[in-house]
Amino acid sequence: MPAAPCDPVRLEVFHHLVSAFCEEAGVRLARSAASPNIRERRDFSVAIFDADGRLVAQAAHIPVHLGSAGDAVAAVRAALDLAPGDVAILNDPYAGGTHLPDLTMVRPVFLGDRRRPRWFLVNRAHHADIGGAVPGSMGIAADLHAEGLVLPPVRLRRGGRLQHDLLRLFARNVRGADERLLDLRAQEASLVQLEQRLRQFAQERGLRFVAAATEQLLDYSERSARAVLRGLRRGVFTAHDHLDDDGFGSGRLRLHLALRVAPGGLEFDWRATCDQARGGVNANRSIVLAACVYALRCLCPHRLPTNDGLFRLVAVRTRPGSLCAPLSPAPVAGGNVETSQRLVDIAFAALAQAAPARLPAASAGTMSNLSFGGRRADGSTFTSYETLPGGAGAGPHRAGRAAIQTHMTNTRNTPIEELEHHAPVVVAALSVRRGSGGRGARRGGDGLVKSLVARVPLQVSFLGERHASGPPGAQGGGAGRPGRLWRRRGRGRERLPAKATLTLLPGEILTVETPGGGGHGRA
Repeated sequence: MPAAPCDPVRLEVFHHLVSAFCEEAGVRLARSAASPNIRERRDFSVAIFDADGRLVAQAAHIPVHLGSAGDAVAAVRAALDLAPGDVAILNDPYAGGTHLPDLTMVRPVFLGDRRRPRWFLVNRAHHADIGGAVPGSMGIAADLHAEGLVLPPVRLRRGGRLQHDLLRLFARNVRGADERLLDLRAQEASLVQLEQRLRQFAQERGLRFVAAATEQLLDYSERSARAVLRGLRRGVFTAHDHLDDDGFGSGRLRLHLALRVAPGGLEFDWRATCDQARGGVNANRSIVLAACVYALRCLCPHRLPTNDGLFRLVAVRTRPGSLCAPLSPAPVAGGNVETSQRLVDIAFAALAQAAPARLPAASAGTMSNLSFGGRRADGSTFTSYETLPGGAGAGPHRAGRAAIQTHMTNTRNTPIEELEHHAPVVVAALSVRRGSGGRGARRGGDGLVKSLVARVPLQVSFLGERHASGPPGAQGGGAGRPGRLWRRRGRGRERLPAKATLTLLPGEILTVETPGGGGHGRA
């Protein structure tokens, strides 16, 4: 006999409670991690999926992680017959992953019936290195294997027993292995805590209540999103934009969207996008789905729970062998961090035609990925990775914010003291890039300027976008200023491409200027 429907107050409490479980698990992960990238920048996400692999709840973490995590659960369920005490990990972009540095952990929770999990608990954390040709594993590569160690869905634990052979293999193929292993331990600890919370909650309220509340919560999100869609213009709306390049001199790479808006949902058709690139700006279908769901979510009320109810209203069409559906072993490091941002820009441009005067101008459109590594004076090795914020696009009602992470990322700044303690560098400048936001009735947000001085030889990789042209404005607003990358040697200064790998010698300075956001409305 099904449980009685929840009243709206209890359903709201249920939503906030399971979301809080995810937030708490994220705090546990951050406090337990060793790397600044996870501990300080919070480059991770936590979510709960039900027995059928449907998203039930998530923390307010990183959209590109969370929107694609369902494919990781599906890949694990297809590849492994999980039993109590098992824990799976993966990073393969062609088997549920995003890009290689993002290690996804999946922990099944069994209650009563030991043959079928009641929930799948998931976290995804960006490790500062996963092997490959360059420190940070975010360089220019011609295939997936050059980007780092590839892990299909495999068991980290079997029946509660840690698989030490797997860990030895993992540690031998990454830089800073001790730090990587501690971060894995932190990921495990967060899911253990999340399981404890769910078990206690199910024991207190009963599985019938939890199951009924879950179904009603997913249905509520779907109904609310459908109401939003009824307020949009119906039809097919097209938009396109370009990536600067793929790091191998390809020139501009075109992404094209035909968006069909109907009362029953949104169809995002990316099949007219260009063929897959030689360099790692290819975005697998999981990334494309995450960007599309994010665009829909931005149209909805901010209090709406994000869960499988939204995914029901989004259909994604891609063409195999294209930039939005690459074939293995095409490299993908930048698809997760750069192409995902451009997909959002294009989705917003198409949606703006269906919802006039509701969407903002383009934001920075890049995560400006900076990674470097080397050897300290005492002989120990280090790696560092961070994304640098830019300007937010201005909207119909207010100016864009300056120096902020936008859209598919939601990470924090690396504190100067932490970065200088962790790596032999000096932060010579960290400031807002004044005047870089686009002009308009409402100005776009400014980007930032960050300069690092090398104290030892550094192998540096930079992966950025919007250096050829700035983020466009909307409704007559001006474009934001493009990004720039500079190397200073003595009194000379050299401009570098937006996708670069280089050696920075002691005393040399690397400066990143991130793009400003587009302006909105005529000034």
